[in-house]
Amino acid sequence: MKALVIYDSAFGNTEKVAQAMGEALGSQTDVEVLRVTDVRPEQLRGLNVLIVGSPTQAFQPLPAIKDFLKSIPTQGLACVKVAAFDTRLSMDDIESPVGRFVLRFFVKLFGYAAKPIADRLTKKGGELMIPPEGFFVEDTEGPLKRGELERAVGWVQQIIATQ
Repeated sequence: MKALVIYDSAFGNTEKVAQAMGEALGSQTDVEVLRVTDVRPEQLRGLNVLIVGSPTQAFQPLPAIKDFLKSIPTQGLACVKVAAFDTRLSMDDIESPVGRFVLRFFVKLFGYAAKPIADRLTKKGGELMIPPEGFFVEDTEGPLKRGELERAVGWVQQIIATQ
């Protein structure tokens, strides 16, 4: 089985999650973990599994991830199992009640990055293996919350179990 984990990262947190996922997949498959700007179109050929992740900024994925997803040809992911993740702030970490209210409102309106990534992957023909997932950072620049790398490995183990 051939797998590819593609990510973009603003402060290194999403990269850490992607690397942990790649290591967890690595024991089961031929896997590469690449920053989105390093991906070449031919690397999508022959894939069995594609996982794509981005930080959530302004309630969406980073521009490089969006551009990458747009560049995939129609049905370019046919017969590929796909999954999507993001890194995000936890609502519980917003100290101000007003701030939490405002964030909840905007999240309900716009969501997080993982869902639109998953939607675009399936629109390109991919078969979604597992619901999109978010991994939490402690602040805008991180670090990741304690236990999130282990949770990312557990999420990937669920993906492996679907194979």
